[in-house]
Amino acid sequence: MFDCLAQTAERLIGADTASAHCDIPCKIYDPAPALIAALSVVRMIDIINETAEKADSLERTNTLTRCIAIKEEEAARVKDEIRVIWGDYFKAPQIEAHPAIHTLVHKIMMTAGACKQGVDRARAEELVEDVNQFAEAFWATKDVTTERRAAPYPPGLLLVRPV
Repeated sequence: MFDCLAQTAERLIGADTASAHCDIPCKIYDPAPALIAALSVVRMIDIINETAEKADSLERTNTLTRCIAIKEEEAARVKDEIRVIWGDYFKAPQIEAHPAIHTLVHKIMMTAGACKQGVDRARAEELVEDVNQFAEAFWATKDVTTERRAAPYPPGLLLVRPV
C-alpha cells in the first residue's frame, strides 16, 4: 500500500528516483565519531564510579541513571559507527591490506557490548584502544599518516587522528 501511495505521489509531483550504493556519500567515512563515543564510555564510567561513592540521595540516583544511559548509548554508537565503515568502506583491497580487520571489528563489537553491561574502566580503555587500532587501519588504507594525541578533555586518553 505504501509503495502505491509513494508511486502516486511521485507521478503527481514529478520527482525523480534517487539511488546510492552506500549509506553515506562516498569519501566521508571517518572513525572520529567512534573514537569520541569510546572516550565518552570511559568518561561516563569515571563519573559513575565517583558518584557511587557519594551518600545516597535523589541527586546521586539521578546522576547514576543519566550516566548509565549515556554510557550505553555511546557504546552502541561505537558499534554503529564501526559497523558502517567496516561494512560499507572496507572492500577487498582494504581487507587484503589489513587482513585482521574482521577480527578487530568483532573484538570492538564484543568489548562495546561488555562496556554496556558493566562499569569496568579497563574494558572501556580497551575499547578506546581497539577503536584507535581500527582508525589507524582505516587511515592507512587512504595513505594518511596518523598520530596519537591526548584528548584535550577528560579522561585525556590518547586518540588516533590524521596528521
